[in-house]
Amino acid sequence: MKIAAIILFVIMYVCMIAFPKRRPVFALSTAAIYILISLLPMADVSILKLSDLPNAIDWNVIMMITGTMLIVDYFIESKMPNVIAEALLRVAPNVLWVTVLMSLFSGIISAFIDNVATVLMVAPVAIVICKKLKISPVGMVICIAVSSNLQGAATLVGDTTSIMLAGAASMNFADFFVMNGKAGMFFATELGALFTVPIMMIMFRKEKEPVTSNERTKVKDYFPTVMMISYVLALIIASFIPNTPDCINGYICLTGAVITVVVELLIHKDTKGLKHSFKNLDVDMILLLIGLFSVIGGITNVGVIGDLAGLIASAGGNNKFLLYTIVVWGSVAISAFIDNIPYVATMLPILGGVAKTLGIEPYFLYFGLLVGATLGGNLTPIGASANIAGVGMLRKEGYEVSFGDFMKIGVPFTLTAVMTGYLFVWFIWA
Repeated sequence: MKIAAIILFVIMYVCMIAFPKRRPVFALSTAAIYILISLLPMADVSILKLSDLPNAIDWNVIMMITGTMLIVDYFIESKMPNVIAEALLRVAPNVLWVTVLMSLFSGIISAFIDNVATVLMVAPVAIVICKKLKISPVGMVICIAVSSNLQGAATLVGDTTSIMLAGAASMNFADFFVMNGKAGMFFATELGALFTVPIMMIMFRKEKEPVTSNERTKVKDYFPTVMMISYVLALIIASFIPNTPDCINGYICLTGAVITVVVELLIHKDTKGLKHSFKNLDVDMILLLIGLFSVIGGITNVGVIGDLAGLIASAGGNNKFLLYTIVVWGSVAISAFIDNIPYVATMLPILGGVAKTLGIEPYFLYFGLLVGATLGGNLTPIGASANIAGVGMLRKEGYEVSFGDFMKIGVPFTLTAVMTGYLFVWFIWA
């Protein structure tokens, strides 16, 4: 059964890489096959039983992602992000500083909002600016995309991989800032972002065209902004309350979404906002995660995760630094070409097993995984969903972005941010 589970898992992974638009289908189909095999009379070991499913799926993660997506859509539609972006334009003296400020702005937003949603909010503003100045928007949009991807790992709600890490390591919102008396992922990520500013200033040093902005977007509705702030505060408060339920963060995000929907229905007295939010709800992402959690539960049941943990531990030669280095830079290389969600979902239980085998705390390995897998996606235009979204928007505007064009910005961004996070996590946590 172990061999069959591994073969099916590898086939699923290859299919997800080859046909990215069908990823949920392959993940759910593999989980279904695992269940069917377990029902066969000749099955010596059950890969995945129907009764295993409720425990295999991380419902806290599913609820957090669903709730956050709904709230974010209302926030985007309120036009508040546009107002903030215009305010930044009014303080920027030239294109160079517009690029820096827009990148930092997208990074700050993506610490609390999905990275793709952030690009969809900020990149159109950058494109409009570049059209007015009659310059190419390629560089600015790429910076916005990689910056949003970079800082998504800063908080629990900033990226799917962060939410998955929180579920695996039983972390709350505050733990991303300070955990066990030590600085957390927020500081590793933000320090990396800070060091990318000089990189941008060097790359765009010739972009000195003056910028002015007389546009004044009017906010349609302030409630989504209030709700965004409220649910983040609720997550922070819950972090300090002892003995909360395991799914407390999911309950908060889902409750916030329900409140937002109900209040918006009462305010506007129509269902346009509700229909728009559910239309933009990334159902594929949710189904993909459900499928992946189920499949990983299956390969864990037959001992594959334990075997992989042993292999990684032996590759590190019981040397913590070597092991940590393999995790970080191996994740960078893999995430440059493979979506980091299935990769992180697979690696989290493996690293937990490695830490248990070596008798060490797993946090520095978990954080190293997040540094490498999240930031590593910035190497190429296909390494992260935010990059794909940014390149897609540029293509619609008539700008084709090659791998080389993207990597001129992506490589220095990635190497700077990863090296910073790599050293920070090691010295603070190892």
